[in-house]
Amino acid sequence: MESEQRRIRDKVEAGDRLTEADALALYRTRDLLAVGEMAALANRRANGDRVYFIVNRHVNPTNICVNRCRFCAFSKGKDDPLAYTMTMDEILQRAEEAREQRASELHIVGGLHPDLPFDFYLTMLRSLRERFPSLHVQAFTAVEIDYFRKITGLPLAEVIAQLKDAGLGSLPGGGAEIFAPEIRNEICPEKISGDRWLEVMEAVHAAGLRSNATMLYGHVETLESRVDHMRRLRELQDRTGGFQSFIPLAFHPKNTEIAKGYTTGLDDLLALAVARLYLDNFRHIKSFWIMVGPKLAQISLHFGVDDIDGTVVEEKITHAAGAQAGQEMSVAELVAMIRQAGKIPVERDTLYNVVREWPAEGFRG
Repeated sequence: MESEQRRIRDKVEAGDRLTEADALALYRTRDLLAVGEMAALANRRANGDRVYFIVNRHVNPTNICVNRCRFCAFSKGKDDPLAYTMTMDEILQRAEEAREQRASELHIVGGLHPDLPFDFYLTMLRSLRERFPSLHVQAFTAVEIDYFRKITGLPLAEVIAQLKDAGLGSLPGGGAEIFAPEIRNEICPEKISGDRWLEVMEAVHAAGLRSNATMLYGHVETLESRVDHMRRLRELQDRTGGFQSFIPLAFHPKNTEIAKGYTTGLDDLLALAVARLYLDNFRHIKSFWIMVGPKLAQISLHFGVDDIDGTVVEEKITHAAGAQAGQEMSVAELVAMIRQAGKIPVERDTLYNVVREWPAEGFRG
């Protein structure tokens, strides 16, 4: 194993592309620090000591969904006592609060509502653009985009064009889960296939919109299916260059139909570090502090991570599944977290334009 790790390190130092076998070997190692050191090297080459965050606000317009994914604790049927659908006024009120908080981004995802027409979402986008032109709207997973195509009967490219024309700025990248059909059929059989997710994202990128990409890990997937997932993302990124960041999402089991424990710190740090090393055409690897907790997110800054998401304010999807982190972090808290790790905090906008940069302070003992 030592010789294999030395061989992989030589490739990383030379800037050579890793193979699927290399990624699998890194996942299987227990020398976490060696993998982290390689990932830190690759990250420093791409981003120096900068760590990005954004002042954003999450909005989840509805938890009513026609799908019943086994890993999801958020979705509800229409008659469920916990079901909700926000009115347009309520959505606009959240945007007003975001503006008051100096946010630059609204992050909007929700369930596949059986009754809301496509025009509801177009009106939402137009209203947000008209009233809050400074807010970038990052909205809708590939699953939602494909659902709009289904309920309208319009071609996929036309659905995307109408959303872009109404004010859609970019896509957050959810709904990817794990692409392998045998895993996907077990955890979310009603959801679009991994092939379709990739097709939608390719069409999104062709329309000139950027997106992120995610991977849900820590449920019933195998290490091989994780590597396959990243391979397919890397191949699409080679073709389009449309992905901004990769976000491994740690599975949270509470209130779901999958009987598993929470991921461990080893799982989380390896997922981030291996992603940095294998996804050489993704500049940004994001550790979503809501998922892994602020402390591990801070440690991950030395394992190849250069982005910790943002202020968030109100997160419902992961918390429905038992997220143990809070729902909001202030700019001062994010800056302190980054500076204490000896990194340079950089507030960004959605497209990674720099809003403000702070000098690093170094480690605090």
